[in-house]
Amino acid sequence: MKRTWKSLLLACNWILLSIGTSILIILTQPTAPVPAQEPAASTTVETINSPSSETTKDRKLPEAIEGSSTTEASPESEPKKPESPQEPTLSPEEITRQLKFIEADRLYLAGQIPQAEKIYREVKEPFSKTSIPQERKPAILDPTQLSPGGKVYWRESEAGIATKLQTRTVVPLQLLVEQYPEFIPGHIRYAQILKQYDRPKEALDILERASSLYPDQPELVKARVTALAGEKKWMEASLAARQFAILNPEDPQAAEFTNLAQENLERYKRHIRAEIRGNVIGNIITGALGYALTGSLLGPFSAVDSTIILLQGERAIGDSVAQEAKKQLNAITDESVLAYVNEIGQKLAKVTGREEFKYEFFVIPEESLNAFALPGGKIFINAGAIAKTNSEAELAGLIGHELSHVVLSHGFQLITQGNLISNVTQYLPLGGTIGQLFALSYSRDMERQADTLGTRLIVASGYAADGLRNLMVTLDKQQKNAPPSWLSSHPGGGERVSNLENLITRSSYNRYAYEGVGRHTEIQARVKKLLQEKKARDEKK
Repeated sequence: MKRTWKSLLLACNWILLSIGTSILIILTQPTAPVPAQEPAASTTVETINSPSSETTKDRKLPEAIEGSSTTEASPESEPKKPESPQEPTLSPEEITRQLKFIEADRLYLAGQIPQAEKIYREVKEPFSKTSIPQERKPAILDPTQLSPGGKVYWRESEAGIATKLQTRTVVPLQLLVEQYPEFIPGHIRYAQILKQYDRPKEALDILERASSLYPDQPELVKARVTALAGEKKWMEASLAARQFAILNPEDPQAAEFTNLAQENLERYKRHIRAEIRGNVIGNIITGALGYALTGSLLGPFSAVDSTIILLQGERAIGDSVAQEAKKQLNAITDESVLAYVNEIGQKLAKVTGREEFKYEFFVIPEESLNAFALPGGKIFINAGAIAKTNSEAELAGLIGHELSHVVLSHGFQLITQGNLISNVTQYLPLGGTIGQLFALSYSRDMERQADTLGTRLIVASGYAADGLRNLMVTLDKQQKNAPPSWLSSHPGGGERVSNLENLITRSSYNRYAYEGVGRHTEIQARVKKLLQEKKARDEKK
């Protein structure tokens, strides 16, 4: 019996070793680039001034308010009492405001922009000036623009470099960046000196803090990309370069940063490929021993499958998880709801600058206001996000925010921070539950970037610039004892409202553009019905 068991174990090891060798041969072959995916043929691409594909004459008022004027709500216009006691009813003032938005949207789509803008201004409250944070100081690039004290620090650092005295160089540069953070060359020189004296981690910290304060300064970001690459942090270098290119598309150096991003991504892939070649056979042999002892193939499959998928890239990760997530989460199949969300999503995706992804949008039959994104362009929206937002522009803000996490590679960055040679199912549910998807925790800086880019996406797509900002306000009003799910996983709501108001004001983005209240209300009614039907089915079970 013992001899038979040993023979079986040796046979398992030999078979799986052969499989590992085959995989190794496959991994050594050059991979063909993935062709860019165009949006589905059925997707309608709108002009910037026409966010909705509906014509004005074909649009009908929502049933709950059809037949009402924009100034007075008739008794027939009162919304029906909801079946659920938690469902709030609209007050006459809210109905009147809603009708005015619908009228403004009709004028906007008809090309009567001044008349539409007049109504938008009537019903929208101005931003609170007290909520706008204090402006940062403008960046200084020329040492001659420094104050007398700053010039002294700069000259002292130059003298220290000439005499090769570490203290005389480092101390004045440290004081310079602390007292004059707006002086960009100071950060760059300080980081260079720290690296020269074998303090690379401190150098990276200096550049990271500086670039978070002044993310639109190309030389500063380029210095950070170079420093990251020098420390073999190629994925982080690639992401930093790509984020600058996407967030600053008008910068003359945007194309250069796109090339830097691709170069560092290729370096990263070569590194991972080499690591996998050296470890894949070991992983399989380890898995074979696990199988011999436990009778389960989950261990070896997950380890090898995860590393291969990770090597293939962001799109492969999203594709590998999306279909299983769609099944486990019982995604809604209602054509009108899906068409509505897909139209908004594809319109925003069109202006992201990441054409290599295949963007897909799914709706989950959950009542909470929530959404999440997978690497490679797979976005999941809770039906509650449609039911609880006030306009198409607000929903576009939510989708735009999640899309921004995708195109800025935030999720992929978090995944690759783990042990790439071990099982990455701790980050993605390749063999676990879909609930793990919600465990991706974005940093505050990532959230700020997604808010910024998300707002730019909705502006470029013709929506009111404050769609995402208004979504934050909506969340703020809805939270009582506990914050909504989406807000709790995206901290700093009040601060982010202020930041968004500041962004819109500084950039002169148009708040008085298309809101899409009428069509949104119609789809809301359909979504609420679907949620009620699901609730009834669940209660029967």
